[in-house]
Amino acid sequence: MEAFPAPVPGASLLLSFRPVKKVVLIIGGNTVAAKRAFAALEAEATVVVLARGGIDATCEELRWRAKQGQLELYDLDALPCSSAGELDNWRDAKAVDTFIFTRPTPVHLVCITDTVSPPNAAYRRPYASAREIVRECRHRRIPVNVTDMPDLCDFSFVSTQRFVDAESGKPSPLQVGVTTNGHGCRLAGRVRRDIVASLPREIGGAVAKVGRLRELVYATDGTEDPEAESELNEDGAPDTPNEPVPQRAQQETTAERTRRRMKWVAQVSEYWPIRRLARLTDTEMYTILDGHEGLGSVTPSADGTSSPTPSQGDSDISASLHDLALSPPRRGKILLVGSGPGHPSLLTVATHAALTKHANLVLSDKLVPDAVLALIPPGVDVRIARKFPGNAEGAQMELMEAAVEAAKRGLTVVRLKQGDPTVYGRAGEEVIYFRAHGFEPVVVPGVSSALAGPTFAGIPVTQRGAAESFIVCTGVGRQGKEVKLPGYERGRTLVILMGVARLPQVLETLQNAEPDSARRRDGPAYPSYTPIALIERASMPDQRVICSTLKDIAAALESVGEQRPPGMLVVGWSVLSLWEKGDMTILDDAAEARDGERLKAWLGEKLWRVTEGLNAEWEDW
Repeated sequence: MEAFPAPVPGASLLLSFRPVKKVVLIIGGNTVAAKRAFAALEAEATVVVLARGGIDATCEELRWRAKQGQLELYDLDALPCSSAGELDNWRDAKAVDTFIFTRPTPVHLVCITDTVSPPNAAYRRPYASAREIVRECRHRRIPVNVTDMPDLCDFSFVSTQRFVDAESGKPSPLQVGVTTNGHGCRLAGRVRRDIVASLPREIGGAVAKVGRLRELVYATDGTEDPEAESELNEDGAPDTPNEPVPQRAQQETTAERTRRRMKWVAQVSEYWPIRRLARLTDTEMYTILDGHEGLGSVTPSADGTSSPTPSQGDSDISASLHDLALSPPRRGKILLVGSGPGHPSLLTVATHAALTKHANLVLSDKLVPDAVLALIPPGVDVRIARKFPGNAEGAQMELMEAAVEAAKRGLTVVRLKQGDPTVYGRAGEEVIYFRAHGFEPVVVPGVSSALAGPTFAGIPVTQRGAAESFIVCTGVGRQGKEVKLPGYERGRTLVILMGVARLPQVLETLQNAEPDSARRRDGPAYPSYTPIALIERASMPDQRVICSTLKDIAAALESVGEQRPPGMLVVGWSVLSLWEKGDMTILDDAAEARDGERLKAWLGEKLWRVTEGLNAEWEDW
């Protein structure tokens, strides 16, 4: 028996590195380089970028940051080289090494990002070239990260989230990071989103307030005590957080007072509700530090409720003791049920009853969220559709066959769909299929994401003075074929479902006046400055809304990184009609002349805006 846990290889040594005023060298000019640069700048590092072709060959974000003086940007091809070999692999490595050697300040980290590139890019660094650069950096004992070449990496970047202080709207000190150690980068992003969604909205503000408490301790005591500091140091967290807080002594030294106050801060951090911490005022903080604020009970009340169970009438499908039928066999039922956009509170009463009272078998679409599936009683069989690109038709048939087979056995089958079953939910073909097999399904409507999604994003699909009508369409036809999209009408909102994955093609169809694009559009082309909102995971805690124009939405999506399906596109002037003071003059005579002003009032000096999460009021539903 081992006295201590045996180390199991395969993990990473997770560090919180603060490169304040230290040089981080980034080789590459793509959007990955821009993300690395932004992360380093937020860590207060000095960022230097080397890119082939210089500033003109870099992505828009790097060009902008260079012009703002936030980072240094150099043309890699123009650098002097200590010795030029016959191959570019050797030349680039020597050029980088010479650049590092001749800098007045040392380089602490190197990130090579041009090992990945978008389609049709002019250059993508080969493995041999990256290996030579890594060799030179390691010779100088500089850790290196190479994008998409893990065997060359000394360190890797985790999937991170920096929380926002809900009160001030500014980034807070709190960050979380997730790594799968190369076993599933996309999954790491999902895990990180689930972690973020599970934490209270006020978590960032709570961390900021605890930091303020610590500042007040030292501001009033005028000294920093290492022993007191260990109470809140993440590396030196006490093994016994319940250790009593020392009471104030008559002859208390400054060091003793500091330690006592820091213990109070540690206790508050450990036990007070996050929302309570986030609402702390300076007056309350001084009261806490003086030891007058008691620690009330914050233990959550036990949830004694149990999950609903299937009704006896629905689930008791049994024969007599001797297997003799005492009554005619019970005929099963099939319900086509809409689950709404995702938030459990948007389920209709009928849908909730179908899931919690009537269902013996639930056949669910893969996009129905866990929060809805969690309502289903434990004894009910739940199967998730295996619909992925390339096998949608086969998976659809598999579900319909399973529904009929179960109904023939007398079960009540709930075919659970996201949104409304009849809005691009393939309800029609299922109705016909079930009817042909002797079952007339009951269709239970749901709240369509085509309406609820824009509403959660603060966008009305119709609005007096901005949008007189709206149209809903899909971004992809049957078996992946292209569809004909509506043309531009100033007073109409266009909602495109299932179009985010094909965003470049959709944007070309909407904007391009060339005959090939025009034939895929029913009407005139959209102006490139038309407002658009990309809404992902509408109504869910990790909802994200990206607002921009048709011209810049693709760059915006690329900038924010990974997609969060399901997503939808909302195009038209209604997108900005309720922003701040609102704009109901969009359809006035000669209103087009003020479109530039409208866009500036909406986006300011930015090309896009990203909004994360739901309105705080939805947490109580």
